[in-house]
Amino acid sequence: MTLSETPDVAGPQSLVVIPTYDEIDSLPGVLDRLRAVLPEVSILVVDDSSPDGTGQWAEDRSRADTGLSVLHRPGKSGLAGAYVEGFRWGIDRGSSAVVEMDADGSHRPEQLPKLLARLGAFDRPDLVIGSRWVAGGHVNGWSKAREALSRAGNLYIRAMLGMDVTDATAGFRVYRTTWLKASGVLDMVGSAGYGFQVEMTLAANRAGAAIVEVPITFDERRFGTSKLTGDIFVEELRLVTRQGLERMVAGQ
Repeated sequence: MTLSETPDVAGPQSLVVIPTYDEIDSLPGVLDRLRAVLPEVSILVVDDSSPDGTGQWAEDRSRADTGLSVLHRPGKSGLAGAYVEGFRWGIDRGSSAVVEMDADGSHRPEQLPKLLARLGAFDRPDLVIGSRWVAGGHVNGWSKAREALSRAGNLYIRAMLGMDVTDATAGFRVYRTTWLKASGVLDMVGSAGYGFQVEMTLAANRAGAAIVEVPITFDERRFGTSKLTGDIFVEELRLVTRQGLERMVAGQ
């Protein structure tokens, strides 16, 4: 299946949402690569008032790139809020699909056409996850310990939440906006950081959404510093454990 066969999700009808905070070194390359493979796709940079000028740089670039928009937020308010605002922005403007993509280069823009094509396949899934841990998925630049931690975390998530998803923490994914609107899930987001990925996956699973995983190669960032902190892992652990215990009490 090619993008030309899936007009409902191809080109400017899809919106790539890229949250940024101090990504001035990596964002230009990410946008160049994205434009090289999907020249017509719409892009929204959601910047949390980056001290390094990322938001202003994106604003300047948008003057020459009519498919690029910038949403400036007043301060560092968390990944979840950036995506929710970005998704709503796209829904309000008629996007048929919204894409999550990191600004640090860890998600390869060259693999996005594969995810979009899968969303437009005959079975019309509601959520396509770019997965590191299904057959064919890879990570580059991680230690064995970090890979083991991510795999174990996802196994814990599957066991506690009863989801048949291999990489629920993945941040490279595509949602069909008709499902986002019909489900009302964006009104129920409680996470602030990376727990958003698990929360959204769980909500989709409970709502009966069609979820599929596509293998990707994940690259460790080359520029800037990671936004992952111990607090983020604690938030995610609490979310999964709480939801898992509630599931057990309910006998699901």
